[in-house]
Amino acid sequence: MKRIFLIVLVSLLADMAQAQYKPDQQASTLKFTIKNLGFGVDGTFSGFDGTINFNPDDLAASNFDVTLNASTVNTDNGLRDGHLKEDGFFDVKNYPKIRLASSKITGSKNNYQFTGQLTIKGKSKTITFPFTALPVAGGYNFKGSFKMNRRDFNLGGTSTVSDELEVNINVIAKK
Repeated sequence: MKRIFLIVLVSLLADMAQAQYKPDQQASTLKFTIKNLGFGVDGTFSGFDGTINFNPDDLAASNFDVTLNASTVNTDNGLRDGHLKEDGFFDVKNYPKIRLASSKITGSKNNYQFTGQLTIKGKSKTITFPFTALPVAGGYNFKGSFKMNRRDFNLGGTSTVSDELEVNINVIAKK
């Protein structure tokens, strides 16, 4: 009987140590900035979903697998947003989700490094970027940023839009 109790106790403690979180869709944002004709254009995406297993004391067991809805692209210009949803850019009809999945999390004391796959339009690319993880009520606030080349994902052909853009992620994740 003691052995069964011990096994159940160890199992419960292991589950508590590795907490699973879900992105808060209302509080989470992904913002991007890209130049078009030399002028900065800001935009956002929403519709976060997925799971985040995060334990700052066990980063080897931590992982992120988060998607966002590609059709939520918003640059405060309906005509431009409609164009971005078409097949030359995000092709939201055939590729409704953008996915970010980790392969390794490293770091310490609220400063971490994400390594994983970014998938847009069925094309995956390994990315690495720094992020912070600050405790909030019932979860964490994850913030990070990285630069990417839109052509790596066949986003727009030759155009007046810069190839490089900056992405800023701010995800509130709760149990």
